[in-house]
Amino acid sequence: MKQALLVIDVQQELVEGNEKEQAVFQKEKLVGTINGVINQAKEADAHIIFIRDKDVAGGTGDGFQVHSDLQIPEEAAIFDKLATNSFYGTPLLEFLKEKEVEHVVIAGCQTEYCIDTAVRYATVSGFDVTLVADGHSTKDSPVLKAEQIIAHHNAALRGHYNVDHFSDVRPSEENLFQPKHDEYRKEYGM
Repeated sequence: MKQALLVIDVQQELVEGNEKEQAVFQKEKLVGTINGVINQAKEADAHIIFIRDKDVAGGTGDGFQVHSDLQIPEEAAIFDKLATNSFYGTPLLEFLKEKEVEHVVIAGCQTEYCIDTAVRYATVSGFDVTLVADGHSTKDSPVLKAEQIIAHHNAALRGHYNVDHFSDVRPSEENLFQPKHDEYRKEYGM
């Protein structure tokens, strides 16, 4: 089975914050976790794709770049986007279909925006998805703390689109590139 890791918006200024924006929740842990998942992806010979949001740091400079502490493999693809949806206006869907990817592992920022959208869009686009439970983050909102937003999305996105393709939510210490979707399909007669 061909697989891909999608690392969304883990950009310097978004993660670290600036004079107007706070840093994401547990930023050091997030970067360390994603580096571990990148290593898993390399071991699984999965495609690795980084998405950068053009809204971050005005789409230029060091603040726009993938976070400096992330280990970016030389063969990784990097796509820039203008929308919350990583698939909108980018070559991402075409790239995944061309590479015959069936399973996508997703990590990055921000939980309630670009991560939520990517998980949902990927499932309806014909991919099994694994969201890294401890590999996405966000900032406090006016209504909820970042930790609550993350926990809510881990619960809400588990099993999303539970038909042909759906999302699973698993911690990074598991082998994320051994998907469990077929086990669930057998168990629930899908």
